[in-house]
Amino acid sequence: MQMEDLPNEAKWMPQYFNQTEQEALVEEIREIASKAPLFVPRMPRTGKPMSVRMTNCGPLGWVTTKEEGYRYQAMHPETGEPWPDIPQRLLTLWENFSNYSKPPQACLVNFYEASAKMGLHQDRDEEDFDAPVLSVSLGDTCLFRIGGENRKDPTKSFKLQSGDVMLLTGKSRMAFHGVDRIYPGTSTLLKQDGRINLTLRRVT
Repeated sequence: MQMEDLPNEAKWMPQYFNQTEQEALVEEIREIASKAPLFVPRMPRTGKPMSVRMTNCGPLGWVTTKEEGYRYQAMHPETGEPWPDIPQRLLTLWENFSNYSKPPQACLVNFYEASAKMGLHQDRDEEDFDAPVLSVSLGDTCLFRIGGENRKDPTKSFKLQSGDVMLLTGKSRMAFHGVDRIYPGTSTLLKQDGRINLTLRRVT
Protein backbone atom coordinates (compact mmCIF):
# COMPACT_ATOMS: atom_id res chain seq x y z
CA MET A 1 0.00 0.00 0.00
CA GLN A 2 1.27 3.46 -0.92
CA MET A 3 1.32 6.07 1.83
CA GLU A 4 2.41 9.63 1.16
CA ASP A 5 3.66 11.96 3.87
CA LEU A 6 2.29 15.48 3.70
CA PRO A 7 3.39 18.60 5.63
CA ASN A 8 2.87 18.61 9.41
CA GLU A 9 2.62 14.80 9.72
CA ALA A 10 -0.55 14.37 7.65
CA LYS A 11 -0.81 11.05 5.80
CA TRP A 12 -2.45 10.34 2.44
CA MET A 13 -3.19 6.80 1.25
CA PRO A 14 -4.28 6.97 -2.43
CA GLN A 15 -6.67 4.24 -3.59
CA TYR A 16 -6.61 2.44 -0.24
CA PHE A 17 -10.04 0.91 -0.89
CA ASN A 18 -10.44 -0.99 -4.16
CA GLN A 19 -13.58 -0.79 -6.31
CA THR A 20 -15.30 -3.75 -4.64
CA GLU A 21 -14.64 -2.34 -1.17
CA GLN A 22 -15.86 1.10 -2.25
CA GLU A 23 -19.10 -0.39 -3.57
CA ALA A 24 -19.61 -2.25 -0.29
CA LEU A 25 -19.01 0.95 1.69
CA VAL A 26 -21.53 2.86 -0.41
CA GLU A 27 -24.16 0.19 0.28
CA GLU A 28 -23.42 0.45 4.00
CA ILE A 29 -23.77 4.24 3.85
CA ARG A 30 -27.08 3.93 2.00
CA GLU A 31 -28.33 1.68 4.78
CA ILE A 32 -27.20 4.23 7.36
CA ALA A 33 -28.95 7.04 5.49
CA SER A 34 -32.17 5.01 5.37
CA LYS A 35 -32.17 4.97 9.19
CA ALA A 36 -30.63 8.41 9.75
CA PRO A 37 -31.69 10.57 6.76
CA LEU A 38 -29.41 13.20 5.26
CA PHE A 39 -30.15 16.69 6.59
CA VAL A 40 -28.98 20.21 5.76
CA PRO A 41 -26.75 21.64 8.51
CA ARG A 42 -27.04 25.36 9.28
CA MET A 43 -24.38 27.81 10.37
CA PRO A 44 -24.47 29.13 13.94
CA ARG A 45 -26.00 32.59 14.43
CA THR A 46 -26.82 33.20 10.75
CA GLY A 47 -28.75 30.00 10.07
CA LYS A 48 -27.22 29.93 6.57
CA PRO A 49 -27.45 26.43 5.08
CA MET A 50 -24.18 24.67 4.30
CA SER A 51 -23.71 23.39 0.74
CA VAL A 52 -23.32 19.77 1.89
CA ARG A 53 -25.93 17.41 3.27
CA MET A 54 -24.91 15.16 6.12
CA THR A 55 -25.73 12.40 8.53
CA ASN A 56 -23.72 10.40 11.08
CA CYS A 57 -23.13 6.96 12.49
CA GLY A 58 -21.63 5.89 15.81
CA PRO A 59 -22.49 6.70 19.44
CA LEU A 60 -22.24 10.43 18.71
CA GLY A 61 -22.96 12.59 15.68
CA TRP A 62 -21.76 16.07 14.70
CA VAL A 63 -24.53 18.58 14.03
CA THR A 64 -24.88 22.34 13.72
CA THR A 65 -27.90 24.60 14.01
CA LYS A 66 -28.47 28.35 14.14
CA GLU A 67 -29.66 28.20 17.73
CA GLU A 68 -27.19 25.80 19.35
CA GLY A 69 -24.17 25.91 17.04
CA TYR A 70 -21.59 23.17 16.50
CA ARG A 71 -21.86 20.17 18.79
CA TYR A 72 -21.97 16.39 19.15
CA GLN A 73 -25.11 14.60 20.25
CA ALA A 74 -26.41 11.03 20.50
CA MET A 75 -29.62 11.61 18.51
CA HIS A 76 -30.47 12.59 14.93
CA PRO A 77 -31.63 16.25 15.05
CA GLU A 78 -34.77 15.61 12.98
CA THR A 79 -35.87 12.06 13.85
CA GLY A 80 -34.72 12.03 17.47
CA GLU A 81 -33.42 8.48 16.95
CA PRO A 82 -29.94 7.20 17.90
CA TRP A 83 -27.35 7.12 15.12
CA PRO A 84 -26.69 3.74 13.41
CA ASP A 85 -23.49 1.83 14.18
CA ILE A 86 -20.22 2.59 12.40
CA PRO A 87 -19.51 -0.08 9.73
CA GLN A 88 -16.91 -2.65 10.78
CA ARG A 89 -14.61 -1.93 7.80
CA LEU A 90 -14.27 1.68 9.03
CA LEU A 91 -13.56 0.53 12.59
CA THR A 92 -10.87 -1.77 11.17
CA LEU A 93 -9.40 1.14 9.22
CA TRP A 94 -9.19 3.14 12.45
CA GLU A 95 -7.58 0.23 14.29
CA ASN A 96 -4.96 -0.15 11.55
CA PHE A 97 -3.97 3.48 11.08
CA SER A 98 -5.08 5.73 13.94
CA ASN A 99 -2.30 4.70 16.34
CA TYR A 100 -4.82 5.44 19.08
CA SER A 101 -6.03 3.05 21.77
CA LYS A 102 -9.73 4.00 21.84
CA PRO A 103 -12.30 3.50 19.05
CA PRO A 104 -13.92 6.35 17.13
CA GLN A 105 -17.15 7.70 18.58
CA ALA A 106 -18.45 9.50 15.50
CA CYS A 107 -18.41 9.05 11.75
CA LEU A 108 -19.64 12.13 9.93
CA VAL A 109 -21.10 11.40 6.49
CA ASN A 110 -20.95 14.43 4.17
CA PHE A 111 -22.57 14.30 0.73
CA TYR A 112 -21.21 16.86 -1.73
CA GLU A 113 -23.29 17.60 -4.80
CA ALA A 114 -21.40 18.81 -7.87
CA SER A 115 -21.48 22.45 -6.77
CA ALA A 116 -20.76 21.89 -3.06
CA LYS A 117 -17.67 23.16 -1.24
CA MET A 118 -16.27 23.18 2.29
CA GLY A 119 -14.38 26.27 3.42
CA LEU A 120 -11.11 26.11 5.33
CA HIS A 121 -11.81 24.99 8.89
CA GLN A 122 -10.33 23.15 11.86
CA ASP A 123 -11.86 20.08 13.50
CA ARG A 124 -11.99 21.48 17.03
CA ASP A 125 -15.37 20.50 18.50
CA GLU A 126 -13.86 17.41 20.13
CA GLU A 127 -12.56 17.20 23.70
CA ASP A 128 -9.66 14.93 22.74
CA PHE A 129 -7.19 16.47 20.27
CA ASP A 130 -4.69 13.62 20.78
CA ALA A 131 -6.89 11.36 18.66
CA PRO A 132 -6.47 11.76 14.90
CA VAL A 133 -9.07 12.55 12.26
CA LEU A 134 -9.38 9.81 9.64
CA SER A 135 -11.39 10.32 6.45
CA VAL A 136 -12.41 8.32 3.37
CA SER A 137 -13.34 9.72 -0.06
CA LEU A 138 -15.98 8.02 -2.22
CA GLY A 139 -17.32 9.11 -5.61
CA ASP A 140 -16.19 12.09 -7.66
CA THR A 141 -12.70 13.53 -7.26
CA CYS A 142 -12.35 16.72 -5.20
CA LEU A 143 -9.72 19.42 -4.85
CA PHE A 144 -8.61 19.19 -1.22
CA ARG A 145 -6.64 21.97 0.46
CA ILE A 146 -4.67 21.77 3.71
CA GLY A 147 -2.61 24.35 5.57
CA GLY A 148 -1.27 24.83 9.09
CA GLU A 149 -2.67 25.61 12.51
CA ASN A 150 -3.26 29.26 11.58
CA ARG A 151 -5.75 30.26 8.91
CA LYS A 152 -3.16 32.42 7.12
CA ASP A 153 -0.52 29.66 6.89
CA PRO A 154 0.44 28.54 3.37
CA THR A 155 -1.76 25.77 1.94
CA LYS A 156 -1.18 22.78 -0.33
CA SER A 157 -3.85 21.58 -2.77
CA PHE A 158 -4.18 18.16 -4.38
CA LYS A 159 -6.90 15.90 -5.74
CA LEU A 160 -8.54 13.22 -3.60
CA GLN A 161 -10.03 10.36 -5.60
CA SER A 162 -12.55 7.67 -4.74
CA GLY A 163 -11.03 5.18 -2.32
CA ASP A 164 -8.42 7.60 -0.93
CA VAL A 165 -7.84 7.84 2.83
CA MET A 166 -6.54 10.90 4.72
CA LEU A 167 -5.13 10.91 8.25
CA LEU A 168 -4.72 14.18 10.16
CA THR A 169 -2.47 13.39 13.09
CA GLY A 170 0.29 15.02 15.11
CA LYS A 171 0.85 18.61 14.00
CA SER A 172 -1.74 18.25 11.24
CA ARG A 173 -4.53 17.35 13.69
CA MET A 174 -5.42 21.04 14.05
CA ALA A 175 -4.56 22.03 10.47
CA PHE A 176 -7.00 24.15 8.51
CA HIS A 177 -8.39 22.16 5.60
CA GLY A 178 -11.26 22.25 3.12
CA VAL A 179 -12.69 21.21 -0.23
CA ASP A 180 -12.48 23.85 -2.97
CA ARG A 181 -14.40 22.02 -5.68
CA ILE A 182 -15.85 18.75 -6.95
CA TYR A 183 -15.02 17.35 -10.40
CA PRO A 184 -18.32 15.90 -11.68
CA GLY A 185 -18.21 12.74 -13.76
CA THR A 186 -14.80 11.56 -12.51
CA SER A 187 -16.29 8.46 -10.85
CA THR A 188 -19.10 6.03 -11.62
CA LEU A 189 -19.33 4.75 -8.04
CA LEU A 190 -22.43 6.75 -7.12
CA LYS A 191 -25.72 6.78 -9.00
CA GLN A 192 -25.33 10.51 -9.63
CA ASP A 193 -22.56 13.10 -9.67
CA GLY A 194 -21.18 13.92 -6.24
CA ARG A 195 -18.87 12.84 -3.49
CA ILE A 196 -19.27 11.19 -0.11
CA ASN A 197 -16.74 11.94 2.61
CA LEU A 198 -16.61 9.79 5.75
CA THR A 199 -14.80 11.31 8.73
CA LEU A 200 -13.98 9.26 11.82
CA ARG A 201 -13.34 11.10 15.09
CA ARG A 202 -12.86 10.40 18.78
CA VAL A 203 -14.87 13.00 20.68
CA THR A 204 -14.29 12.56 24.44
